Amino acid sequence: MFMKNILVTGGSGKAGRATIKLLLEKNYNVFNVDFVNNSELDVPFTKVDLEDFGDAMEVVSEIDDRINGIDAVIHQAAIPASGLEANHKTFRANTLSTYNIFQASKVMKINNIVWASSETVLGLPFDTYPPYVPVDEEYEPRPESSYSLSKVMGEEMARQYCRRNPEMKIFGLRYSNIMEKHDYKQFQSFQKDPFLRKWNFWGYIDARDVAQACLLAMESYLKGADNFIIAADDTVMEENNKSLLDKVFPNINIKGEIGKNKTLLSNEKAKKILGFKPEYSWRKIN
Repeated sequence: MFMKNILVTGGSGKAGRATIKLLLEKNYNVFNVDFVNNSELDVPFTKVDLEDFGDAMEVVSEIDDRINGIDAVIHQAAIPASGLEANHKTFRANTLSTYNIFQASKVMKINNIVWASSETVLGLPFDTYPPYVPVDEEYEPRPESSYSLSKVMGEEMARQYCRRNPEMKIFGLRYSNIMEKHDYKQFQSFQKDPFLRKWNFWGYIDARDVAQACLLAMESYLKGADNFIIAADDTVMEENNKSLLDKVFPNINIKGEIGKNKTLLSNEKAKKILGFKPEYSWRKIN
């Protein structure tokens, strides 16, 4: 599989910036489509509102024509979390932008799509216990917000697009809470109260490892729709997992190895299928 031209939506955000940087290091030609520009990124930029199908279709087709073919799309554009906008606005923006990118890609015969799903589909903020920990991709989504519901809709759309086109690949990456290097200074403030970060089982992911996951998913030869939890190998806590679970989630069903500080958002599927190997930890800032 030879690829050179990659369209990144939402390239100005945390995940997008890291992804573009890694793609450039790997000698890909990268094009950023977003609602806002980031002057730090030395790549072509087009401003577009991806909620509008006509605008999305126009920008994808225009870039495709200009560079003689887009080889893959990494779709990161979205309202990035619950509570930033009214619920209906979050659902509308995320669902429509994802549909528009999937549909524009279908029309332009771009069969390689990686997109930003979310850990929230697992049932965050876990006010209701999940069936077991570590949580993984084996149980059905449990959306508890308009944001997570929009991601579930995206995952279902991916399945249906790939059902209709066996040559299509749409991999959804269920990112944990994305952190940049400067964010790690706040981690000491989590240590006194295990309830502060219980909402995602004390998980996180470094933006540079998000970029690694995007690259691996994009370069995979596999076809079809699939979803992968993308989390660091450890938690944000110094306290061990057994103690944390006893305090915050007493009597939860423990299925498999939880380790001392091992992630409770299982990244084993991404490791096995994509070759994902998280490189960054707040315990060793680099």
